[in-house]
Amino acid sequence: MSFEKVKSYFEDLGLESKVKRLSESSATVEEAAKAIGCEPKQIAKTMSFLLEETPILIVTAGDAKIDNSKYKQYFHKKAKMISSDQVEDLVGHAPGGVCPFAVHPEVEVYLDISLKRFEKVYPAAGDGHSAVELTLEELEKYSGAKAWIDSSKDWYVNS
Repeated sequence: MSFEKVKSYFEDLGLESKVKRLSESSATVEEAAKAIGCEPKQIAKTMSFLLEETPILIVTAGDAKIDNSKYKQYFHKKAKMISSDQVEDLVGHAPGGVCPFAVHPEVEVYLDISLKRFEKVYPAAGDGHSAVELTLEELEKYSGAKAWIDSSKDWYVNS
């Protein structure tokens, strides 16, 4: 169902060709990179957190990890990931397909600067067998991102 929501979202924009249905699993960064044929760092992984009671999504490069001190510096709270059994209810997509498109209206989306190294990135499209091919400008526009933030670590080692 989530894939259909994302596909419909992009169809309404006239961008249905951006959404890819994959025969192989894309549930992890490594699987997605293999299925798409790109480097793992180009996978735009979407991580879900609770900020007070509000779900937020942070989209990072596939080789980046959340830096707890940077997260706390920006949000003034300790990073608290949403448990896997609550993600779909709070965000609108199940683990393995979480993406920043067609999410519940209260969900805020942030893009991490680790993505800025790439011309194109590949976030999921609602399930574990999908992806969307986007430029950074498209990702920013169609995700409704609230801001670009510096919330990650380790990616610059693998640049």
